[in-house]
Amino acid sequence: MSAGLVALTVRFVVMAIATFLAIVVWSRLRDAAWMLIVVGIIAGYADILYSMLLEFGLVRGIDESLGGGGVLGFVFPNLPWLFFSAAFITIIARHRPRD
Repeated sequence: MSAGLVALTVRFVVMAIATFLAIVVWSRLRDAAWMLIVVGIIAGYADILYSMLLEFGLVRGIDESLGGGGVLGFVFPNLPWLFFSAAFITIIARHRPRD
């Protein structure tokens, strides 16, 4: 087992725990900012899951079917950060000083 695969497996396990806890938070809080953070965590889990499937060669055909440009390889790592940014923008907009 390569060191990269071990690191990916550890990330997968830690992210699975974070995803479970995020879903628990989602069920208890109905705040838009927190929901965006939870969706970002779930998107991060999808990124790691996709990376593992690529490592094992199970989804080799997905990027090739889109022209070989690696669209999913670009979208999945950046998607969580888009949701986190949207959550922070929501928090900033909510706590903006009113004149």
